Formats: sequence, structure tokens, C-alpha cells
Amino acid sequence: MQVPCKVSVVIVSWNAIKYLDECLTSIFEQARPWPFEVVVVDNASTDGSPEMVQQRFPQVVLLRNAENLGFAKANNIGFRSCSGDYIALVNSDVHVLPGCIEHLVEFLDNVPRAGMAGPRIIGGDGRQQNSFRGFPRLWNMFCRALALDRLLPWVPLFSGYLLSHRNLRTPTPVEILSGCFLVVRRAALEQVGPLDEAFFIYGEDMDWCKRFLEAGWLAIFVPHAESIHYGGASSSNAPLRFFVEMQRADLQYWRKHHSRAAASVYIAFTVLHHAVRIAGHSAASVLLPRRAETHRHRAMCSTACLKWLLANLAPRASVAQACSRTGCTGGP
Repeated sequence: MQVPCKVSVVIVSWNAIKYLDECLTSIFEQARPWPFEVVVVDNASTDGSPEMVQQRFPQVVLLRNAENLGFAKANNIGFRSCSGDYIALVNSDVHVLPGCIEHLVEFLDNVPRAGMAGPRIIGGDGRQQNSFRGFPRLWNMFCRALALDRLLPWVPLFSGYLLSHRNLRTPTPVEILSGCFLVVRRAALEQVGPLDEAFFIYGEDMDWCKRFLEAGWLAIFVPHAESIHYGGASSSNAPLRFFVEMQRADLQYWRKHHSRAAASVYIAFTVLHHAVRIAGHSAASVLLPRRAETHRHRAMCSTACLKWLLANLAPRASVAQACSRTGCTGGP
């Protein structure tokens, strides 16, 4: 007879064997006070990831997709195989620090209105990452377009999206939690529904948090729970293409949750944003020769996004078409 699980951990992986190994090791090397299970959903990896899981972690439930179904759809497949009262979505490139899942679950146990909780995220370089942010709105998108949120991060008026001015030290309700690590209450998930599979990769966390909030559930940032997120384990396989995927996901979000007029203004601000980035990074590549390659790459990323965005105003454009002349290869 199967023992009921308190927590189910779902990990979606695509060609991230090194990170996935470390992620699973960090989960299983910790003792926990309640039964838990781990489900790995593999998106047709070709780097030996599924075989590694089978050999090193036989206790894991391994689900293998015949093709890359994207992050949202793969997670939903994992949800259907879970039995836990809480479901932890953990990226394959996350190292789960001791006590992290326990702190999040304990908080959710004690706050019935909380539908999801997320930890403080530390990057592989030791710096704190953006574990939470505000919903995108026209004003904060305008500030982002002109880089005001970067130039004046301590001013709340200009940093309403990245929320760089907020250094939270106690559990606090926020609008968006980073999708790299979330613990979700099953009852809330069943009410709100799973991730929107229209989002292939990126944007699904914004959309989910929006739907949780609209359904009356709180998203809580819990700073005393911490984990490391290396970032880009899968997207590093095709960085330029994934940058365009991020742009596409943002536009999907605006078209889903905002009026046509607001989405049109968002597009205008985003065109401005990429134009400013292209000009700024192109100039920096000349003025700062030691970092010229980095700035050229960032200018190239914005060029690809701008091409895709402008093409999207007419017929639907594919990501591959947007990247075709900017050196993008591979991808989902």
C-alpha cells in the first residue's frame, strides 16, 4: 500500500544532466519529517539525463516525453502523477538548500489563505536573484523601456516591476514569485487549474500568479527559505532563441490579461525598450572593448526580439524566423 505523500517534487528537465544530478542529490541527501516523492519529467533530452536518473536515482518517478513539450505542459504531466498535499515545482538547475522545502511547507500549513510560497533565490555567483516582482503594467513597462528601473532601482516610482527597492526580511505577500522554485497547495491548484500550456517556456509563472490572485489565493515570499538557482541550464543550449521565447511569452501574457489597446501600448514600449538596448549595447561594445563580446550579444538578442515583435504585428511570426539572420540555432 502506497504511503500518502506530504510533498511531491516535480522537476522538468531538458538536456541539463549536470544540473539535474546536483538538484536531485541536494533533495535526497536531506532527511525530512514527512513522506515525499520526486517526479522528473524529461522533455526528450539527448544528453543522457533520463539514463542518469534511472541509474543514480531509482526512487524517482521518471516520465519521458517523446518530444520537447515545453515547461508548462511537462509540469502539468508531472502534476497528474503526484499524490502530495503540496507540490514543489523545482527547476533542474536549482540546488535545494537544507530546510528550504520544509520552511515553505510549514508556512503554508500555518497560513490557509496562501496558495503558493517561494524562497529567496541565490544565483550561482552568490548574488541574490529576483525571487519576486510586480505584475507588468504600462507605467512600469515604460520605466523599463527607458531603463529607469535599472538607473534608479531604489526609487519605488520607477522600480514597480523588478521591485529592486524591496529587501523583504519577513514572509510577505507579493504579486509574482519566480517560477524556478514554487511550492503550491494542491487545493489551490485544483481550484485555479494547472499551468497554461499556451506558454511554451517563460511567462507561465506570471500567468499562474495572476490567476491565483484573482481566485483569492496569496503568493508569499518566504525569505528564510533559500536555494541556489544557477540559471539557464536548458536555455543555455540556445540562448538567443530563448531570449525571443521570453519576449513571445510576455506578449502572450499581455494579450491574455489586458485589453487590445493596452497590449498595443505595451508593444510600443517594448519596441522602444529594444531600440534603447540596441543603441546602448552597440555603443558600449565600442567604448568598452574588454566587454565588447557581451554587449554585442545583448544587442543581438534585442535585435532578434525586435524583428520578431515587428513581424508579429502583421502575420504570425515564428521564433525560428525571427532568429534566422541573427545566429540563433537549436531551441525547443
